[in-house]
This record gives sequence, C-alpha cells and structure tokens, in this order.
Amino acid sequence: MTNRHATSTEPPPGLGEPEDVPLEFTAFCELHRPRYLSYARVWLTEHSAAATAVQTAFAEIAVRWRDLMGSSNPTAHAWEILRGTVAEHTRREPAAPDRHPADDDLAILHYVVGLAAPEIADVIGTDAASVAGRLRRTMLHEASGW
Repeated sequence: MTNRHATSTEPPPGLGEPEDVPLEFTAFCELHRPRYLSYARVWLTEHSAAATAVQTAFAEIAVRWRDLMGSSNPTAHAWEILRGTVAEHTRREPAAPDRHPADDDLAILHYVVGLAAPEIADVIGTDAASVAGRLRRTMLHEASGW
C-alpha cells in the first residue's frame, strides 16, 4: 500500500497572517490535511494538482468557517467541500445511478488510502458503525458483479 500522506502544514491561501487564522481552523487543517491529500491523490495522480485541490478546499472551508462551526456537523460539511473541489479538479463523470458516490469514497479511503472505519468516520464526520456498514454493502455490491 502506498503512503500518500503529506506533512505540509502551511495555511490555505488567502487567509493572511497566521495570527488571523483561528486556532481551531489551524488544528482542523493539521488533522485533516494528510487524509484529504491522500484522497485527492487517488483522483489527481500528480502531487501538485492534488495539493492545489486540497488548498482550494481549505480556502473555501476558511471562508465558510464560522458557518461550518455553527452547523450540526462541521466535519461532514468540510468533507463535502473537499469532495466537490476534487471533483471539479478532475472533471470526473457522475457515478452510475445504482452507485452512491460517497460509498465509492469510503472504499477509496479504506482500500486505497488504508484508513480503518473509525478513521474514516473522523474524516467524513459520521459514526464508525455507519462507515463499516456502508463498506460491507459496497463490498457486497462489487462482489455480486464478479
């Protein structure tokens, strides 16, 4: 398995000086950047393109930070911003009608990036039991097509 995690801790573009960045946002970036970058590298094989997509997503998250913090699930909303940003950078086709793209993302995070269900739950903002069930359903769906 390839380790696609990066160690970049630079703030997203457009935030100004480090003292302008809320501490919580900095912590969020440090926690999620390696996993976000690993996910983006699956779709954007060139490291610089993946890094740009992640930086763009973090810039959008920064702009919406206060709204996200007031939402019921900030991590899930941030994940959706990342997914959308990566999709825009890849111009990938929509998933087949019988496939839920989020389930494909779970499979990528588990089988390609190498995250366990609890780690995936932390990244996408849900519970580990839900992730485990959706991974099983995705695996069964794939197996039935063999």
